[in-house]
Amino acid sequence: ILLEIQLSNKSYYPDSVHPRTGFGRIWDINRLSDLDLDRYRAGLTSALRRIDALGIRLDAVEPGNEINLAGYNGDLAVYEKPGQATPRHLGELTDPETFGKGLDNYVEALKITRDAVRASANSEAIIVSAGLSDMGPKEADRQGMERLDPGEVIALLKARGMDALVDAYGIHIYPARKDPKAIRSVVTKLLDFCEPADQGLPCWVTEWGIGNRALNCPVDDREREGAMTAMRAAFEQFSEAKRLGAAYYYDWDTEENYRLWRCGKLSPAGALAITPENVY
Repeated sequence: ILLEIQLSNKSYYPDSVHPRTGFGRIWDINRLSDLDLDRYRAGLTSALRRIDALGIRLDAVEPGNEINLAGYNGDLAVYEKPGQATPRHLGELTDPETFGKGLDNYVEALKITRDAVRASANSEAIIVSAGLSDMGPKEADRQGMERLDPGEVIALLKARGMDALVDAYGIHIYPARKDPKAIRSVVTKLLDFCEPADQGLPCWVTEWGIGNRALNCPVDDREREGAMTAMRAAFEQFSEAKRLGAAYYYDWDTEENYRLWRCGKLSPAGALAITPENVY
């Protein structure tokens, strides 16, 4: 079990602060720079006590989700009108200073998380940094949302001392393509900052998925099968190099095209995605 903690949880913020608007295109979201660390500590400690009481074993705990994307971090702007160029680097953000304060807050939240987990019955659980979005700049332009590359945000967090607090870096991968060669290229580029466990910190892919928009039955999953095979091969390469510790397929309940269960049974591509083998 991977326990993912949404840092946008309203109970972690003072009543006096208000979320950043999504202009009706995406949800309004709290600013990471406004996170109340005492509220977070209290909420997390209470939750871990309940988990312990139920006898649930956690393999990993991941505080935060896609904090490099405006969709989950209110310190990044959503533009009222999409279509214009969005930032490519930190200095181009609407408010880089506040984004930096949010990262400072995030590192403090990591300290709280590590201490609370180590004091719980799940003291051996791995601490994974927030799974970062793989959204590219062109898609961000289309949606009108600020984002930064995962590698840049990892570097900013490392400079703030994150490596002493986590056991692995979290990342999400949705390649949005089917060509095996292109998939290998995308995965290799995205996981470039992952390091061998004996030299630094490896990655955990805490979300990945391949879509199939054909919803008819029986399902034609042939194209997705090739993409799944390419993803698995790329993950295997990083696993053998000890640069990848785990990969979780994310079976969306709101995006049917990503689902593995089709027409009343596990689809052929679904079977490929979850076959137990090494980290998978």
